[in-house]
Amino acid sequence: MPRRREVPKREPLPDPKYKSVVLAKFINTVMVRGKKSLAESIVYGALDIIKKNSPKSDPVKIFEAAIENAKPILQVKSRRVGGATYQIPVELPAVTQQALAFRWIIEFARKRSEKTMAARLAAELIDCFNKQGNVIKRREDTHKMAEANRAFAHLRY
Repeated sequence: MPRRREVPKREPLPDPKYKSVVLAKFINTVMVRGKKSLAESIVYGALDIIKKNSPKSDPVKIFEAAIENAKPILQVKSRRVGGATYQIPVELPAVTQQALAFRWIIEFARKRSEKTMAARLAAELIDCFNKQGNVIKRREDTHKMAEANRAFAHLRY
């Protein structure tokens, strides 16, 4: 990586089925050990389940709304001042918000009890769309922690 200039980030190509860049990034996050075709079948299977459960709505719109509902806005970072460590609330950049939402959705989908990963992912996305479930609870806890430590916001770096 060069030290003198900023290296542009590569945008992934949109996914072949729905032509969505966000969905392509999500497929790449689901992927384990380079098995992209397996990740695509899991994500597309989850979207098919969502489509079957609510036939009149677009599954990609539900997916994008679920991601929006799961994105955290604030987070706390530890900062050492003198001898004490303070939890300082900081706003997250959009890329980090999206990455955390993806990670949380996949993490909690893996912990669910449905039979297939596609079913687990579909259930987790529907929960996020309805603003309930573990991902939304994690987001609310993160925001509560940031709100509780708002007094230390002046120590931001």
